[in-house]
Amino acid sequence: MPSETPLDRDVAALSEAEAAAEHAVIAARIAEADIRYHQEDAPTISDADYDALRRRLYAIEARFPALKSAVSTSVGAAPAGKFAKVRHVVPMLSLDNAFADQDVVDFVDRARRFLGLDAGQALPFTAEPKIDGLSLSLRYEGGRLVTAATRGDGYEGENVTANARTITEIPENLPAGVPEIVEIRGECYMGHADFAALNARMLEEGGKAFMNPRNAAAGSLRQFDAKITAARPLKFFAYAWGEMSALPATTQMGMVEAFAAWGLPTNPRMRICTAVDEALEFYHALEEDRAGLGYDIDGVVYKVNELALQNRLGFVSRSPRWAIAHKFPAEQAFTVLEGIDIQVGRTGALTPVARLNPVTVGGVVVSNATLHNEDYIKGIGADGAPIRGGRDIRIGDTVIIQRAGDVIPQVVDIDLAKRPADAKPYVFPTVCPACGSHAVREEGEAVRRCTGALICP
Repeated sequence: MPSETPLDRDVAALSEAEAAAEHAVIAARIAEADIRYHQEDAPTISDADYDALRRRLYAIEARFPALKSAVSTSVGAAPAGKFAKVRHVVPMLSLDNAFADQDVVDFVDRARRFLGLDAGQALPFTAEPKIDGLSLSLRYEGGRLVTAATRGDGYEGENVTANARTITEIPENLPAGVPEIVEIRGECYMGHADFAALNARMLEEGGKAFMNPRNAAAGSLRQFDAKITAARPLKFFAYAWGEMSALPATTQMGMVEAFAAWGLPTNPRMRICTAVDEALEFYHALEEDRAGLGYDIDGVVYKVNELALQNRLGFVSRSPRWAIAHKFPAEQAFTVLEGIDIQVGRTGALTPVARLNPVTVGGVVVSNATLHNEDYIKGIGADGAPIRGGRDIRIGDTVIIQRAGDVIPQVVDIDLAKRPADAKPYVFPTVCPACGSHAVREEGEAVRRCTGALICP
């Protein structure tokens, strides 16, 4: 790899030879990441790093179009050899990503310009949670489930029909009157409580725990033995479709409502937005509520609601013009502070640790985070000046957790508007919770320490 990382240097400053060399390195890293994520269910880089590589690749290709390759339009990885292959009649493509509110504004503006809409014409679109799971396509013929396939590379997926049949939320038969061919697409996932129970059972049996619910869901669905899949608590949300011999509705929302009427689980949080501000309000509210959903999401997906307008907008490269995924910040998440535990260190230091409603941050499930010391809880910095605007941290608060790289997760802020009415300021203990000795904070020290010395375990 060049001495500069692929994200450091301005693309405009690259020579064609430098761009070609860097493009080859990035393409190789993306291809490897796709295999690790889609085939092996063992990702080696974070979603944020992967997205950054993709953005860099496209920036280079925008300046040097001759460098475009198969990786540019790939949406996954070729099916692993252990499963039979299924050819998707309608490709399972990916979505463009938005990382800032302005990206969503730009997306809507582009769609309006492409459609030739004036300022007075509405452009409704749906907004729904972006489930962090494994894409699954269910094909029904004559109302009966005949095939279930993973995304694969978007054109060919893995045949996991036997395993999908074990998921209780996926109906074996659709009601009378549905179209002859129905291909319903959605996300296979695992809830937080089920994930925790599965990991506990895996460890008890001497196995290896899964890193996060997405890996657990993907690994469970892609089992040779369907009996293993049946013992795993997998769930499914339907939100899209592939081949359909007839459409039951003329809108995105109408299609999803039809799926629900046919007995398929759909997300109750999905809604229609008529303006960008409404969509962004939905996004930020969901960002704060995500830890309480009971399953992992990593953003919000917006889709133009009218199917006729979707058809006019069409596709570009590997994604549709009529949809975009608004991703949450990769290393931050909102959750609820359920308690504060005090840990006693080797030197007798009393360190407060936040006990959290578990939330996935940066690909890792976080249930604890550091609160540093008693001043940090009070909203006072090391220099005695206010931090977080002087807001203290209380049990029951909705807090922002930050995790970057291998750094221990920390509570960086709170949402004061969501503070429970009965929340009280936290009183830091003056007695060691391990031995009962006095805990003293010396003049000029930020840390309170146990005075029990050798009697303290």
